Amino acid sequence: MMAHAEIRVVHRGGSKINFREPVITNDSRFILCASGESVKVYSSSSEECVHDLQGHTDLVSGIVRNPSNHLQVYSCSADGTVRLWDFTDGILIKTFIIGYPIYSIYVSENHGGVVFVVVPMANDKSSELFQLVAVHLPRSEDQEVEARELSAVLCDVSPSGAASFGREGEYIAAAKGLKLEVFFFKKQKSYRFFLKPGNKKGAKNAFTCVSCHPKEDCIATGHEDGKIRLWRNFNQKKEYTYSTLHWHHGAVNTLQFTPEGTNLLSGGIESVLVQWRYTQATQMDFLPRLGGAITHIAVSPDGSLFCTSHSDNKITIIQSCVKVPAVIQGLVKGEGVRTNLMIDPRSKALVLNGKPGHLQFYSLHRDKLLYNLDIVQQEYIHEEGLDQFEVVRAAFDARGDWLATVEERTPKGSELEINLKMWAYDEKTQSFVLNTTVTAPHDDQITAMCFSPSPETTMLVTISFDGHFKAWLLADNSDTKEGASWTCDFVGGYHLLKPGCCCFSADGSLLAVGFQEVVTVWSPSWELLTTLSQPPGAIRDLCFGRLSCSKYLLGTSTKNQLCCWNLLTCSLEWSTSVDVSLLQADPLSENMAAFCSQSGCSDLFVFKPSEPLPLYSQRALCTGKVQHAVFAPRDQMLESCEEHAQWLNRSQLYFLTQHMDLMTFSTKTEEDRLLASSKRLMVDDSVAVTPFYLLLGKHRQQQEALTNPMAERIQLPQGSIAIKELLYTPAHVLPSASFLCSMFVRSLLISSSPAREEKEPVEEEMESEEEDSEGEAELRDARQDLGGSAAWGPGEELGAPALTKAQERELRRVKHFDHSWLSSLLEC
Repeated sequence: MMAHAEIRVVHRGGSKINFREPVITNDSRFILCASGESVKVYSSSSEECVHDLQGHTDLVSGIVRNPSNHLQVYSCSADGTVRLWDFTDGILIKTFIIGYPIYSIYVSENHGGVVFVVVPMANDKSSELFQLVAVHLPRSEDQEVEARELSAVLCDVSPSGAASFGREGEYIAAAKGLKLEVFFFKKQKSYRFFLKPGNKKGAKNAFTCVSCHPKEDCIATGHEDGKIRLWRNFNQKKEYTYSTLHWHHGAVNTLQFTPEGTNLLSGGIESVLVQWRYTQATQMDFLPRLGGAITHIAVSPDGSLFCTSHSDNKITIIQSCVKVPAVIQGLVKGEGVRTNLMIDPRSKALVLNGKPGHLQFYSLHRDKLLYNLDIVQQEYIHEEGLDQFEVVRAAFDARGDWLATVEERTPKGSELEINLKMWAYDEKTQSFVLNTTVTAPHDDQITAMCFSPSPETTMLVTISFDGHFKAWLLADNSDTKEGASWTCDFVGGYHLLKPGCCCFSADGSLLAVGFQEVVTVWSPSWELLTTLSQPPGAIRDLCFGRLSCSKYLLGTSTKNQLCCWNLLTCSLEWSTSVDVSLLQADPLSENMAAFCSQSGCSDLFVFKPSEPLPLYSQRALCTGKVQHAVFAPRDQMLESCEEHAQWLNRSQLYFLTQHMDLMTFSTKTEEDRLLASSKRLMVDDSVAVTPFYLLLGKHRQQQEALTNPMAERIQLPQGSIAIKELLYTPAHVLPSASFLCSMFVRSLLISSSPAREEKEPVEEEMESEEEDSEGEAELRDARQDLGGSAAWGPGEELGAPALTKAQERELRRVKHFDHSWLSSLLEC
């Protein structure tokens, strides 16, 4: 079965926000950064994501401000397009199709209508040679425009963005390896400057970054040995000079001048922001302990706000190089994930290794870090060669009430240290609190553990290379979590074989433990029910079927075998020869995902154990092996009519590549829904829609429909000339406001003819009300003439039954009739 074009592999949730230099808006209210296939717009004060600019179909590789409009930005992507955005409203204005993968973008105020992008010298993503080209953006009213007018500026440049415009855009400098190249636009000539690889002192002179002074002819370059060189007189090849600054003990990752050029900012692995005085190089200011290594520095146009990107996928917002008012934290991606990917049953957050010694809880739907849970509870020392505790295993119970973690370390010359910790969920703090610590739960490394999904008992099973698996049971007499206690209920093994994996059935009635080539199946009373084997190869992974496929048990082996056993007949149902690196079951359906490794790439097969053909397959999903994946439940179920995409309706499959990129699958139905939600400023009626109408209009209509469903509303004039003049004419060609005001007010006036038609019935109603009041006054006078109190009613005065209001109204109406005809008749 071939992969379908309607399903794409995308970055969504947990993407890197430190991939490229962030952009600070002119008013310093927002910070924009590339995040996977979208552009995130964050508030600099609240840290919240204001807009998610979606439209690119590949990795976003750069963002720059539009020099001619401070409310717009350009973004470039490996999909070969440059897109113009209005970031305040989150609207895509225009798409320029370049036709080549783009890896960086630069603009200058002195080069209007031109953007400079880095593209491969060969139209291939696998190309290792890149060039800087100038792209002339054509003027067109179409939303998608082809920009094919390209002119080469520099050849053999770095794709990571080591380039900078000089004073007033007269030149551009780019650095790569041991070469610094400066291109002058007026002369149409470039100068190259080379450094030696090193000297006797062990210096590493390779360039790492470059930044040009905004007011003077000076270029600052960073180097691998921690030095900063300030280049001058570079408009000629022989008489150039440079001075050296040195504070960093590691490579200088980034440099940035302030807008006036009075200070130079630098950052590196030390996590210290260094501010150098341009005229007094010996004076420096430091802002230490910012987190991970600094990878990028951005400065606001007015110089009041800085922000730094860090290697731990974080953006730190800094005011005046002194105060840190906000931190935007993304999904932390270290050197490896040892706990696998998990979903918290309560918050539906993705849980995995975060900072050293921590677990991070990351919301995939909000694309935001919720919190970090300190597991090791020891100060981490950032020094190579130290043996410190690491979190290697974690598991949740079915309700999310308990979390089990395993931490270990192996000191040099000492035995392995292992701690098993049980964490109880605290409703007050909305987090997990340490309940129990078991020191040395096994004699060797714990290879796997899982909770029983049975609602009757809370039980954890751990397996180890010591040849045993242990069942840890929560005591029944524990009324509260504070008084809960955990005990080892059972220790099992099988013929001194080492267990490698374990898995509970969906109802918790069976436990499967893989002992090398043998699969053992155990009952809740720890009775060995049966053994299953399918040589050759040791069992690498086990997984029970779900729902209608619960009678199946699937396993993978080290000899590239995927086996499916029928538990009712205790026999092999089917097997296939495939190298499955990871087997994952969807908890909300019968579907299973198998990631297979072949020719250096990973393939995906989604199938049901009861059906012979896969539901979906995709070849060459990514390079390398996929070792971690998880099915995350959706907030809103998709309604995909296509059969090949229905496996994504209830859950979304996330997986980590070998480069620590979190990827998922997107369907056409989901993309259409996201596109519809982003286009809220659409005219759905003939009335011109304004932001106030979007906020209040429809809500007010619903309120009026509920309170007075029979009311007829007077229709305002639609499509008047005045409204069209105000809304659709450009502001710079509009007539004077006094002229438009009178025209606009007259268009809102309602014709008086309907009012005249309604005037007569209104007057009649008023006359009847006056007559009613006069009749009531006469009745009161008559009652007083009878000598009765005004407080008495008519029935109490005369002894007659009381009249209803309708009868009194009819009596007053009869009283006002003209009875003259009756008197004339009597006279006759």
